[in-house]
Amino acid sequence: MVRKHGFLVVMILLVGALLILLFNKEKLYDYISGEMQQQNSEQAKFEAKQFIESNYNYAENGKDLEFSLLQFKSSGCTICKQMEPVLEEIKNWNGAKVNIQVFQVLNPDSQEMMKYFGISTIPMHILLDKNGQEFSRNYGFISADDLKSRFLKNKQANN
Repeated sequence: MVRKHGFLVVMILLVGALLILLFNKEKLYDYISGEMQQQNSEQAKFEAKQFIESNYNYAENGKDLEFSLLQFKSSGCTICKQMEPVLEEIKNWNGAKVNIQVFQVLNPDSQEMMKYFGISTIPMHILLDKNGQEFSRNYGFISADDLKSRFLKNKQANN
């Protein structure tokens, strides 16, 4: 009898812990992301910032673009595959000029950007304004309408 109740109590505690994690997963991702960013050396931060400034700061580099959408993904990721038509729709959208960059997390060339942005889960979508500043990030699937809404809100706030 005691064993049966003990097992039940343990199961209830486990389910409760899982539910807490499930409902607070964004906070958990933010925490992990922050920790990853803090572990970057100052030199690595500087180099990543320089890369972002030269490639995604359209106010300075003169490229005729308004936003950047950085997607961090893996080739075996199902949600990443589901995002392909969404990214294509954003690419062809007339509401804003968006530069879409896809970083494969297993590619060694992507590691510094992953560390800089603190990417701990995929797919991760980071939106940068025309100055190369992050204004939004989203883990998992995000619809084209939601992305468009975020771009337009940022556009209106900065005009």
